[in-house]
Amino acid sequence: MTNYFRDYANLCFEAFGDRVKHWVTFSDPRAHAQAWHSYNNTWRSKQQGLVGISLNCDWGEPVDMSNPKDIEAAERYLQFCLGWFANPIYAGDYPQVMKERVGRKSAEQGLDMSRLPAFSLQEKSYIKGTSDFLGLGHFTTRYITERNYPSRQGPSYQNDRDLVELVDPNWPDLGSKWLYSVPWGFRRLLNFAQTQYGDPPIYVMENGASQKLHCTQLCDEWRIQYLKGYINEMLKEPLLSHMQMATEIVVPTVCTLCVLITAVLLMLLLRSQS
Repeated sequence: MTNYFRDYANLCFEAFGDRVKHWVTFSDPRAHAQAWHSYNNTWRSKQQGLVGISLNCDWGEPVDMSNPKDIEAAERYLQFCLGWFANPIYAGDYPQVMKERVGRKSAEQGLDMSRLPAFSLQEKSYIKGTSDFLGLGHFTTRYITERNYPSRQGPSYQNDRDLVELVDPNWPDLGSKWLYSVPWGFRRLLNFAQTQYGDPPIYVMENGASQKLHCTQLCDEWRIQYLKGYINEMLKEPLLSHMQMATEIVVPTVCTLCVLITAVLLMLLLRSQS
């Protein structure tokens, strides 16, 4: 499948690379690396563009900052979320905590090898460093506490992590069951990504709030407050000098405005001809 993705990426580079200068792949380190190397070896010198990866992750905050187990669980939450895909690109391998946890659980479940695939030395070298920027998607935050799940319950992402996700009932509810407005978690995730991965250029690729109420007119005050809070956290120093915002939240507004303007112009044109 990685070869198919590389061929597809090459087709896109060839067809659109004279105009498109920022390319975003998806969350598979091997497929991403193939696309990046293809661009780097064949197209970069001609097109002068950038190739990055876009990953989604919420922030995990320890329930008890004085409890080492909760702190470790929150770190594990981030490594199983963002580190799973980012670490191979920036460090050459899966996070150590993932390898240890999944390996141990796999052995306890009677498997001969870990359910987490191992990179060969050649693959590690090939994947490491294959990103011109880090794209981040982020929506909300969870409080994290330690909980050990027996291996006999069977293999699962939840069991491998050995933790529980909680929410603060005082966080603003945005309609979707999983979505709460926690702007300070966004800033902490950005700081984590900067320090964890060597201060890469970061593009915010995805952020926003779902529809809370059915309205026949504009009534999205909760969305305004959500976006304002999250954007302000990103704009605070010292993040500002390292951040670029290329987020989807602008697209619906621009598209809607263009449609409305086109409709008005068409209506005026039809009236003038009648």
